[in-house]
Amino acid sequence: MPTTAAVETPYEQFATIEQQHEAARLGMWFFLATEVLIFGGIFTDFTVYHMLYPKVFAEASRHLAWQLEAYNTVILLTGGATMAFVDYYAERQKRAAILWFLAATILSGIAFLTLKGIEYHGDYTDGKVPFIPGGYSYAGLDPQHAKLFFNFYFLLTGLHAFHMLIAIALLVLLWVRTWRWRQPFAVKRMIIIVGMFWAFIDVVWLFIYNTLYLINR
Repeated sequence: MPTTAAVETPYEQFATIEQQHEAARLGMWFFLATEVLIFGGIFTDFTVYHMLYPKVFAEASRHLAWQLEAYNTVILLTGGATMAFVDYYAERQKRAAILWFLAATILSGIAFLTLKGIEYHGDYTDGKVPFIPGGYSYAGLDPQHAKLFFNFYFLLTGLHAFHMLIAIALLVLLWVRTWRWRQPFAVKRMIIIVGMFWAFIDVVWLFIYNTLYLINR
């Protein structure tokens, strides 16, 4: 594989390469701001209904597999650490180390989704899926309003899992580009952008875990 890097030049709409990098980061920040609005709106709605039905939501939360998702939280945070090492070695253009830590981050994402799939299977078996015909048979306190909790649960965790799938796909693409190593500067720029997205997924999950799984525990 070639190890020599071409000289990075800015696109024609930018005066300098620093301006191009800043524009890329700013664009990602704007994108993440829209994501905050989406998740923030759902969390706000959840908070309102939690205030209306605190006992029902707290009781429904106890039916979630919080211990399993505690392991998942550790896995996701470990992926955040390996992604930080990707950025560290990208600064030093250590191609082999980047590939190893990218692979570790990808595996952490796959492990996270695998455990999430196991949890979803358990939810279906236990009758906690309100939007599937015959999938809801909750025997706890106030099943009708508990259904609201489980709708929020699947909406938040499902949306987060969808973002995780996107992140894994981006990391696989990044791994391929790093393996080819034709434009190290482009790889470094992509690592920064994808790293921001991964960090956002980490933070959102911490909110989800504390909001859904640890209510009144």
